[in-house]
Amino acid sequence: MADTSDTRTPAQIEADIKRRRDVLAETLDEIGVRVHPKTIVGDAKAKVVANIDHTVGRAYVQVNRAVTEVRAQFVDEDGALRVERVVPVALLAVGVVGLIALGARRRKG
Repeated sequence: MADTSDTRTPAQIEADIKRRRDVLAETLDEIGVRVHPKTIVGDAKAKVVANIDHTVGRAYVQVNRAVTEVRAQFVDEDGALRVERVVPVALLAVGVVGLIALGARRRKG
């Protein structure tokens, strides 16, 4: 059978109780900080900001990829404009602007 008697002195027992009390007080302080409303709000704000940053970063990458793909349609590898593609798009843009202007003029008059 194992010996279950405590061979510590009263001073050792008191020191152990004090150490455990200090650890418990520290743990309770930490819990108090974690459940404090300001801490909860701060954590929530940090999560929202992180999500927004992540979303903005992903959007930037997608926009950059789209711009690069569109640019590749109108500029060759040397950086020169592909006139055969730019001219039709420019004519189309002028036509659309002309139609919008004509429609606005008809509504006024």
